[in-house]
Order: sequence, then C-alpha cells, then structure tokens
Amino acid sequence: MALARKIKHMMAFIEQEANEKAEEIDAKAEEEFNIEKGRLVQTQRLKIMEYYEKKEKQIEQQKKIQMSNLMNQARLKVLKARDDLIADLLAEAKQRLAKVVKDGARYQTLLDGLVLQGFYQLLEPRLNVRCRKQDLSMVKAAVQKSIPIYKAATKKDIDVHIDQQTFLPEDIAGGVEIYNSDGKIKVSNTLESRLDLIAQQMMPEIRGALFGANANRKFLD
Repeated sequence: MALARKIKHMMAFIEQEANEKAEEIDAKAEEEFNIEKGRLVQTQRLKIMEYYEKKEKQIEQQKKIQMSNLMNQARLKVLKARDDLIADLLAEAKQRLAKVVKDGARYQTLLDGLVLQGFYQLLEPRLNVRCRKQDLSMVKAAVQKSIPIYKAATKKDIDVHIDQQTFLPEDIAGGVEIYNSDGKIKVSNTLESRLDLIAQQMMPEIRGALFGANANRKFLD
C-alpha cells in the first residue's frame, strides 16, 4: 500500500509539473503570439501610413500642377485680352488715318516729309517712288519739292522716277514706298508702316497707360 501511495504521489507530482510546464508553454506562446501580432499590426500600420502619405503627396503635387495650369491659362487669357485691346486701338488709329488723307493740305505736308525722309534713308543717286494712283499728283509735287532740299543738304545729285505702271493698293491709307535703282532696297513710308513703327516704339508707354507699370518687367520693349 505504501508503494502504491508513493507511485500515486509521484504521478500526481509529474502531472502537476506537466500541467505547469504546459501552462508555461501556453503563456509563452500567447506572449509570442501577441508580440508577433503587434509587430504585424505595426508593420501594416506603417505601410498604410506610408501609402496614404504617398497618396497625399501625389494629390498635393496634382493640385500644384492644376493650379499652375490654371494660373498659366488665366495669364494667357489676360495677355490675349491685352493684345486684343492694343490691336483694336491700332485698328482704330489706322481708320483715323483716312481723316488725315482727306485734309489735302495736311496730307501734302505729310507726303513731303515722307518722301524727303525716304531720300535721306536710302542716300542713293537713283530712286524709284511708288504710291497710290489717286496720290500721283501730290507725290509728284512732294518729289519736286524734296529734290532741291536733298541736294542742298547732301551736296549730291539725285534722279527720282515715279512709277506710273505699278501703284500701291488703293485700300491702304496712303504714303509712299521708295526703292533704290535695282529694287533690292526698299523704304516703306506708307501711313500704315509709319503707324506700326510708332506703335512699336511707344508700346511700353501704351502698355503702361492701359495696364499700369509691370513690376516684373526688367526691360522696356
């Protein structure tokens, strides 16, 4: 009986020890499971945060690009509106040139100046002058008046031929074109060309008067 008790007692001890060992294993497994679960959760959390940070940056970049595109489009529209306004002003100015031509005395004085200026610009011994057909008599008078003035100023002779075969278009406002003898060099002193030249020279002033000074403009054109 004593032996049986000892064996029973020993088996109970072994079973208890086995249970404790099993509980210890279970506790350690649970701890490792929780650690691994936490690690996986943290890894996935970091991946999710990284994904959304990347998405946020992409969205921010897209917003910047869209904003830049919108600003460029708005700037182009403003520039086009300004160019259209200036073009309208120049078109109106060209229409007003017709009033200058209708004033015979004023237009004759203008032609005298345009012809003489063309002589000085070319400084050639032989010149050809082209004009509108309706201006022929006035241009003849301007040429005859300008020749002695040119000779006195340059001490050079000049032979001027007025082209009566090829005329400038009748729908231009007026003025003349002057060529050297072989036609390779031309001075365009039509009223439209003079207006375009003046407009180009005064463009910074025109822009300033219409739209104000541009703080970003370093050079005047």
